[in-house]
Amino acid sequence: MPVSKYRAALDTNPISLPDRTWPDQRLTRAPRWLNTDLRDGNQALVEPMDPGRKRKMFDLLVKMGFKEIEIGFPAASQTDYDFVRALIEDEAVPEDVTVSVLTQSRPELIERTVQSLVGFPRANVHLYNATSPLFREVVFRNDWPATVDLAVSGTREVMAQAEKFLDDGTVFGYQYSPEVFIDTEIDKALEISERVSDVWEVGADRELILNLPATVERTTPNVYADQIEYMCRHLTRREHTTISVHPHNDRGTGVAATELALLAGADRVEGCLFGQGERTGNVDLITVALNLYTQGVDPELDFSDIDRIRQVSEYCTGMRVPDRTPYAGDLVYTSFSGSHQDAINKGFALRQQQIDEGAKESELVWQIPYLPIDPHDVGRSYEAVVRVNSQSGKGGIAYLMSNAHSMELPRRLQVEFSRLVQRHSDTVGGEVDADTLWRIFADAYLPTSAAPGLEPWGRFVLGKTSVTADNDGARLHAELFDQGQQVILSATGNGPIDAFVRALSERGMDIRILDYAEHALTHGEDADAAAYIEVEFDNQVVWGVGIDPSIARASYKAVISALNRALR
Repeated sequence: MPVSKYRAALDTNPISLPDRTWPDQRLTRAPRWLNTDLRDGNQALVEPMDPGRKRKMFDLLVKMGFKEIEIGFPAASQTDYDFVRALIEDEAVPEDVTVSVLTQSRPELIERTVQSLVGFPRANVHLYNATSPLFREVVFRNDWPATVDLAVSGTREVMAQAEKFLDDGTVFGYQYSPEVFIDTEIDKALEISERVSDVWEVGADRELILNLPATVERTTPNVYADQIEYMCRHLTRREHTTISVHPHNDRGTGVAATELALLAGADRVEGCLFGQGERTGNVDLITVALNLYTQGVDPELDFSDIDRIRQVSEYCTGMRVPDRTPYAGDLVYTSFSGSHQDAINKGFALRQQQIDEGAKESELVWQIPYLPIDPHDVGRSYEAVVRVNSQSGKGGIAYLMSNAHSMELPRRLQVEFSRLVQRHSDTVGGEVDADTLWRIFADAYLPTSAAPGLEPWGRFVLGKTSVTADNDGARLHAELFDQGQQVILSATGNGPIDAFVRALSERGMDIRILDYAEHALTHGEDADAAAYIEVEFDNQVVWGVGIDPSIARASYKAVISALNRALR
């Protein structure tokens, strides 16, 4: 590969900021957000949105809480112009939402742009011109004075056109972008920004939005942060200037560049849902916002139904959101790895223990391994957090059995059952979903009582039982069917299970109980109970499981389950 033909961006456009302060800053509040799905995102689509899809996207953005929305390039196409006017005619823009439109620095385009906005409560005209050496010299063949004049004359034209409509009720704001700022000499970027600021007469009641775009991302994010901090330090009317950033994702670090730019002093972020946009896209606003959320910072946007947001975006753009997209992809809360699943299972178990001990769930700090955000917060369930395949282990299987079937398997039973699931995965392949997992479990442990549709295979089946208490302990009478033949059991023990085991021993089945656990499966008077018993029989150690409304009968069934499995 001919790497020698490339040059590091810092070699061609150096910046020195040895006393930078942004590395020591923290993000403690949300920036202002500008969504540009309807402009920058839309122009990058193979098939741009029709008016119906544009309106659906706009309504979604308003519902999510965006207060600044770039709605198009009305001077560039009749479709965009008509859409802008339709929003006014339909009174679709809430009072607290400011719309923005883009224009080049040409008088006829600026005139039509301003005309398109008349009737909105508040609207920003966004003017841009390219300022980097490559664009000045190759694309436009402008020298630097001509480049500055284009920005200055365009700003004056916006002011002149806006003054024509002072009595129409629209409050016009202004945004200027030195396009390709990231490749513009920093002193020249500052100079042109100051000249525009002079013309706009920036002051306490006259804000300038200065957008400093990484139009084509060509440097590491720290360099962009240095550029932003430099501009923030040297602008003469910084307190009345909103520094906006518009990162693209050409190097795959758009989110990082955005976060470092905010640390460096930026006030506002422009981007799209799911990173739509030219080439590799604009910065993904959902990722930036939810990154803040996971650090305890309110993003001031509503992501409580992330799947709905994704569905609308996919419909409007025709672009699929990949499964691994942060926070919104189908698989981003899912673990297949056994070690990951085990850690997640233990994290949820500890959280539940804290809740059971009286902690309020809303006040507990979210600390679940491998889950930086609670899926419930974005409208996801826990059902897909753990999915089982050939890479999974006992922790993931135990999690699914607990969450999907309310079965709290003891640890050694988890180990035993995971071998059965592994055997199934190796034989059949693919994912083992919750229903398949239950069939594997029922076939192994519940073949005679709780596995509809499966062929019974156990030698023994429990019949009627009764227990009475006397001075000698628990007196058991039980009916057992051995390959269909009735057997009557009777014995006394320290408790019902001990009596049942003694009765079996008297029939030549010498069983030793090694471990026992039980719990209710549901709530209420008619709740089922699950019993788990580990036994040693005929030089084998196996687990058995029983389910029954009576905990005593569930325990007998667990013994029979273990006995049948050992004999099998």
